[in-house]
Amino acid sequence: MTKKSRRLGVDLVGGDKAFERRPYPPGMHGRGRPKESEYLLQLREKQKARYSYGVLEKQFRRYYEEASRRSGKTGDNLLQILESRLDNVVYRAGLARTRRQARQLVVHGHFTVNGRKVNIPSYRVAAHDIIDVKQKSVETTPFIIARETHSERVVPAWLEVMPERLRILVHQLPTRQQIDTQVAEHLIVELYSKN
Repeated sequence: MTKKSRRLGVDLVGGDKAFERRPYPPGMHGRGRPKESEYLLQLREKQKARYSYGVLEKQFRRYYEEASRRSGKTGDNLLQILESRLDNVVYRAGLARTRRQARQLVVHGHFTVNGRKVNIPSYRVAAHDIIDVKQKSVETTPFIIARETHSERVVPAWLEVMPERLRILVHQLPTRQQIDTQVAEHLIVELYSKN
């Protein structure tokens, strides 16, 4: 992931020390300047979004197609779909240090949504959903750490977290202003609309 971060020029992991030491692209010719074509910029934005949310190409394209069918701006819809994934919600709520850890916690079946066990990271939460950590999992190490370090994390306004109960309340789906991902979504839309 550090190599991908260096290639795209943005920290995809969050707090990556290796990226901070060498923020230029990887490889022998990393410090050279490649020709910045329009296609390169568009592709780079798409890869940035894909890698930071941990989504494969096929799934990302499906999200784009769904976003383009919805009313409103396609780019904003795409980011809203990505943000409403269960693994991302767990990460945003501060119950995991990285999206990859959040994904693993979801896959291992530590969460319930509205009382039902969900172990699919791409599960999409809706407004007014209640996400709980299963009772058996409450005393496992990741959640003990999450409770202790919760005050250090900034939780977005569309979520509410009860750290003592390890509960996440989804008040609404996020608007573009509430999403702090450093992605120029209009370039992704331009890239896909060509094909």
